[in-house]
Amino acid sequence: MKILVLGAAGKMGQAVSWYLGKDPSVSRVGLLDAQEQALQAMAAKADKFAVHAVSIDDRARLQEVMKGYDAGVIVLPNRRLSYAAIEAAIEARLNVVDILEEYHRRPDSYEIEGLVIPPGMSLQEYGESLHQRAEKNDVLILDGMGFAPGLSNLTTEHGISLLDKTRIAVARVGGIPNAEAAPRHPLRYMTTWSIEHVLREYNVKTFMIKDGKIVEVPALVDMESFEFNEFGRRAELECAVTPGMPSFVYTHPELEYFAEKTVRWPGHYSGIRTLIESGMLSTEPVETKWGTIPPREFLLHVLNPKLKPLPEDKDACVMYNTIIGEKDGKEARVEYFMWDEAQGGFTAMQRVTGFPAAIGGKMLAARKITLTGVCAPEECITGQNYQAMLDELALSNIHIKEKVSW
Repeated sequence: MKILVLGAAGKMGQAVSWYLGKDPSVSRVGLLDAQEQALQAMAAKADKFAVHAVSIDDRARLQEVMKGYDAGVIVLPNRRLSYAAIEAAIEARLNVVDILEEYHRRPDSYEIEGLVIPPGMSLQEYGESLHQRAEKNDVLILDGMGFAPGLSNLTTEHGISLLDKTRIAVARVGGIPNAEAAPRHPLRYMTTWSIEHVLREYNVKTFMIKDGKIVEVPALVDMESFEFNEFGRRAELECAVTPGMPSFVYTHPELEYFAEKTVRWPGHYSGIRTLIESGMLSTEPVETKWGTIPPREFLLHVLNPKLKPLPEDKDACVMYNTIIGEKDGKEARVEYFMWDEAQGGFTAMQRVTGFPAAIGGKMLAARKITLTGVCAPEECITGQNYQAMLDELALSNIHIKEKVSW
């Protein structure tokens, strides 16, 4: 099978490309990015890597490249590029995985990051048109397949499938510095991907389900503390609602309560709230004696260097999901746990985001998912595909533990 990686030069792109490159069932890995020098350096490591120095904005060349592959994995840094790649994939009839924290069928209306909407369309109409066009062209967009969204969706969905009725589902997921690295950084946080995107998530509204209704809420509501005590790890952590599983409110509207919450070390969110209350996460320009500056841009310039990992630092990715309902007339509970740390030259975030995306790409290339349109992970990777995903991740020492009680 031949799989194209769009955005291959980035951190996540490197992890996806490496994972696919070591798989003997993958005969060619296409490395597509505008950074030709970086791609050439990657391609020197394996004969099966093919370089495509192409801009996502060059629609004609992009579609031509896509036609030479069985599936694609989109690992691009922002919404504008992600949607542009999906548009091209639909026209080229290429099934693709996208890791962006966005449900492209129901686009987020906040901070749209340069997303271009066709004239005369609302965001919602545009998202639905993508779905309909993908269906018409017999194309599957496996939407949001990484860590969260991605593994969080799959496990929560599987827990729901084990019960006769589910009332509550809470996914707690997040990337943090490990216990040794956390005290060395402000907010007890460390950048493992895009700090710009993290700050955006803290500042926008999102959807959750409360009292059986889909409601829009500001990020960081319903904060809670919990103890993680699995895999020989014991840690006191906190979490709050963020827009990390946007598809779930649409695929499971029957729930009484659903939320995705991002995990952090204690004290992180009190610091973030202070920044929000002081206006430092605002994108509205402010007049200063140095010129007009959006506060968030200034904050990024100051904060980003302090959040970069030091040579001795490692990150961790944590998951603790709870699904509550009934089984055989009795109260039932299903829980999922994961704790992964950096290893093998990759950060934990690269591992738990890039590796599942790569596996999803292989599933598409092998035609193991028959759906078409813009579809969420919980719709696509169930049953045998779900177990295959977990089994393959375990080979990379990424383990997810399931606990069932009824």
